[in-house]
Amino acid sequence: MGGMSDSPAPLADPHLVFDAVEGRRDLVILGSTGSIGTQAIDLVLRNPDRFRVTALSAAGGRVALLAEQARQLRVRTVAVAAPDAVPALREALREQYGAGEPLPEILAGPDAATQLAGSDCHTVLNGITGSIGLAPTLAALEAGRTLALANKESLIVGGPLVKALAKPGQIIPVDSEHAALFQALAAGTRADVRKLVVTASGGPFRGRTKSELASVTREQALAHPTWAMGPVITINSATLVNKGLEVIEAHLLYDIPFDKIEVVVHPQSYVHSMVEFTDGSTLAQATPPDMRGPIAIGLGWPERIPDAAPAFDWSKASSWEFFPLDNDAFPSVGLARHVGGLGGTAPAVFNAANEECVDAFLSGQLPFNGIMDTVTAVVAEHGTPPTGTSLTVADVLEAESWARARARELSAKATAEAHA
Repeated sequence: MGGMSDSPAPLADPHLVFDAVEGRRDLVILGSTGSIGTQAIDLVLRNPDRFRVTALSAAGGRVALLAEQARQLRVRTVAVAAPDAVPALREALREQYGAGEPLPEILAGPDAATQLAGSDCHTVLNGITGSIGLAPTLAALEAGRTLALANKESLIVGGPLVKALAKPGQIIPVDSEHAALFQALAAGTRADVRKLVVTASGGPFRGRTKSELASVTREQALAHPTWAMGPVITINSATLVNKGLEVIEAHLLYDIPFDKIEVVVHPQSYVHSMVEFTDGSTLAQATPPDMRGPIAIGLGWPERIPDAAPAFDWSKASSWEFFPLDNDAFPSVGLARHVGGLGGTAPAVFNAANEECVDAFLSGQLPFNGIMDTVTAVVAEHGTPPTGTSLTVADVLEAESWARARARELSAKATAEAHA
């Protein structure tokens, strides 16, 4: 690849392992009550000789589950983002723990997860959803922890900030696509790589034209054919915004130019991504759809965790299909490439505007196609970020705040016009 050998070292490199240690690893799990967190805890409980969890964080909406996790894992500290959840959490902990048994320390507030991310441990699993995961990501890197990164938004909105802090081999990706690329890249050198191929299920609307998408409902968009995820990520999969974010993430993680990252639709979701090498060979990483596999890579690399996730039954026939991406029906990937190329605060604007538009769609304010129409308009208004300046967390937050406000204004305007 032209110029690749002279470019900066990639953030995620399977040939390098940051701060590798033998024996049991101490973990901090951020977002423990979410999908990534609960599956990570399942892995930990099945492998007590490999892992010990020292602290958990969650938003605060599921305190009973958080208290149960704390007891199962015997953690030192639990944290919630919502301070008003503390009384209910303390009561739930008392119900879980025996009489006279000391309760774990409780931290609360918007900075609680960030505080845990810098605490004493080997690996921090960032399973928080949304750009609020940026500060914990930076804290874990600054503290010298290995970062198992499932929070793609923190890398997307704060790419330069993350790249400035991360040491080679310090980040292990947990997204299924990037964990797949991570594993396939282990088979060759960086100079051997011709192209990354990121697979997409196509969501519930694969094969539909843009005009056919105009009238899809909230219920249809939330009915993902393969994965069980939260509402925002499920809608992002339906619009393929999720895949656009993953293209930006792949560019940042592996330092591969955008024109060397391709998206291919693969409805079965068996092949999670592929790497094409300069000799013409392509290596694919494939497992049945199950996030415990990528999580196990994030927590255990360079070692593999036996039976972390189900394997294929090769005695049964199956068909694997691949289709080109319809960029007209799903313009999100092209727009993501555009904002990724702009850099600066543009990816943060794209991500924040999309989150607001997804909320507007779920509440009935925007039609399905209105999500990307509105995001495109917000990105266009933002324009080209200034070059030659260092990005700061304040810059990211300011850009996000503006993008959210503008997306809400445009969504409300669209609703008013629709009912006029």
